[in-house]
Amino acid sequence: MKGGVSRTGLRITTILVAMVVGVVSIILCCCIALFLNRYRIAMVQSARTTTAQSVSQVSNTVGNYLRDMEQAMELVEQSMSESADNRDSLLAAFLNFRPDVVAVTSYSAEGELLDCWSLGREPRETIFQNLSFNLEKARAADGPYMTAPHVESIFERYYPWVVTMTAPLEEGGEAAWVSLDLSFSSISSYINNVSIGQRGYCFLMDREGNIVYHPQQQLLYAGLRSEHTAELAALEDGAYDDDTVIYSITSVADSDWRVVGVSYVDELVNRNVSEMIRLSMVLAVVVLVAAMLTSWLLSRLLGRPLRGLASAMESFETDADHFTYWPVGGTREVQELSNSFGHMVLRIQRLMSTVREEEVNLRKTELKALQAQINPHFLYNTLDSIAWMCEQGRNADAVKMVHALARLFRISISKGHELIPIAKEIEHAESYLQIQKYRYKNQFTYEFDVDPECLSYYCNKITLQPIIENAINHGLDLLVEEGRIDVKVCQDGGDIVFYVQDNGVGMSDEQIRTIMQHGPTDRTGIGIKNVNDRLKIYFGRNYGLHITSEPDVGTCVEIRMPKIQEGDYEAK
Repeated sequence: MKGGVSRTGLRITTILVAMVVGVVSIILCCCIALFLNRYRIAMVQSARTTTAQSVSQVSNTVGNYLRDMEQAMELVEQSMSESADNRDSLLAAFLNFRPDVVAVTSYSAEGELLDCWSLGREPRETIFQNLSFNLEKARAADGPYMTAPHVESIFERYYPWVVTMTAPLEEGGEAAWVSLDLSFSSISSYINNVSIGQRGYCFLMDREGNIVYHPQQQLLYAGLRSEHTAELAALEDGAYDDDTVIYSITSVADSDWRVVGVSYVDELVNRNVSEMIRLSMVLAVVVLVAAMLTSWLLSRLLGRPLRGLASAMESFETDADHFTYWPVGGTREVQELSNSFGHMVLRIQRLMSTVREEEVNLRKTELKALQAQINPHFLYNTLDSIAWMCEQGRNADAVKMVHALARLFRISISKGHELIPIAKEIEHAESYLQIQKYRYKNQFTYEFDVDPECLSYYCNKITLQPIIENAINHGLDLLVEEGRIDVKVCQDGGDIVFYVQDNGVGMSDEQIRTIMQHGPTDRTGIGIKNVNDRLKIYFGRNYGLHITSEPDVGTCVEIRMPKIQEGDYEAK
C-alpha cells in the first residue's frame, strides 16, 4: 500500500509540473504569435516607406536630368538659328561648357547627317546604323522627342552610353532636325548605386512597360533575368507588396518614364522579424526556465529520495562490476527499500564474480579440448602417409618423414604453451608441407612469403597446418595438373593476416558454409572449423577465418588475429 501511494503521489506531481509548464507555454506562444504578426505588418509598412523614399529620390534625379537636357536643347536650337560661323562658335563654347554632351548633330529632311559637333571627334565616313536618329519617328513626332538610352554609333572606336533628344527646326534652312546626345553615365551610375537593402535596386521603364534602363541589363538581354513590366505598367504610382517582393512605382515629372524600386521582404522584413523571433524565444526560454525551476524545486522537495534510489538502480544496471552503493535517506519506507537494494547489490556482485571465474575456466577447457581434436586428426593423416610410403618401399623417404614429424610435434608441444612465435608456426607448416610433398611427389609446389617483422609476434600453434591439409586433400588431390600452395604472412594495422591460397578445384558457397559449420562428429573440415573456433574463443568474434573460393580456379583462406608480443598474450 505504501509503495502504491508513493507512486501515485509522484505521478500527480509530474502531472502538475507538466500542466504548469504547458499552460505557460501555450500563453507564451499565443502572445508571441500575436506580437510577431503585428510587428511584421509594421515592418512591411516601414519597408514600403523606405522603398518609396529611395524611388522618389531617383525620380527627382532623373527629372532634373531630363529638365537639364531640355534646357540644353533650347540653347542648341537657338544656336542653329544663327549664321554658320556664329553657330559653330556657340556650339564649340557649349560643348566646352558641357562635357557631358557627347555630340550635336543636324539632319536634312531626308534624314541625312549634315553636321556633327563634338569635342575632338569626327563621325565615321560610313555610318552603318545611326541609333541616335530615326527618320520615321522624327516625322511622326509633333515636337521634340527623346530616345531610350543607347550606344553612340557614329564615331570610330568610341561608344558611349547616351540619351538622344531630337527637335525639329524652323523651315527654310537646310537642316530639318537637330539632335543632342547627352551622356547617360551619370544617371546610370546613380541608378546602379541605389541600393534598397543588400539586393534591392531601381530601374527605369516607360508607360508601355518597355525597360528604359536596368542595372542588370546584360542579364535581361541574356534571358537570365526578367521583370514583370507588363503587370507593373498597369499599376498606378504607389507601393505594392507580395510574400517576397515590394514594388514602389513613381512617374518622372514631365516624362513618360517611370522609376520602379524593387526590394525583398526577406531582407527588409524577415530579417528584422527573425531577430525579433530570436528575442522572443529568449524571453520565452527565460519564462519557461523560471517555471521549470519552480517546478523542479517542488519535485525535488517531494521526490528527491526516490529519484536518488532510481538513479542508483540505473547506475547499477549500467556498470554492476564497479558500482558502490550509498544508502539513500528519506522516510522510513524509503530507507527500508534502500537497505534491501544494498543487500541485493552485494549478493549480485558476488554471484557475478563466481560466474566470471567459471567462464574463464570453461574457456580454458574449451581451448584444450579443441587442441586435443586437432592433434589426433593430424597424426592420423600423417601416419597414414608414412604407412603408404612404407608399403611402396620408399623407406628412405619414410625415415625423412618421421624426422619431419618429430620436428613437427616438438613445435606442436611447445612446453604446453598455446601461443608460439610466428617463426615457429611457419617452421611447423613447412615441416608439414615437406611430409606431404613426399607423399604427393611432384604433384604440387609451395612457397612462403613472410614479412620479417611478423616473425617475432605470437599466434595459436597449429593454425596453418589444418588449412594446408584441407588445401591438399580437398583442393589439389583431384587436380590433374601441378598444384601450387602459396602462404603469405603480412601486417594489417594492429592485426597479423595469414593467407593460404591454392590453385585447386575450388569450392562453392554451399561447400564453404558446410566446412565452416561441421561439428566434431564429421571428419571433413574438422581442422578448419576448430581453428576458426579457437581464434574466436581466444581473441574474440572479430578474428578468425574467411574463405573465398571459385570452382575450377582455386581457394584463398584468410586467417586474421591481433598482434601479440611475448609476455602479453596471457591478458588476451
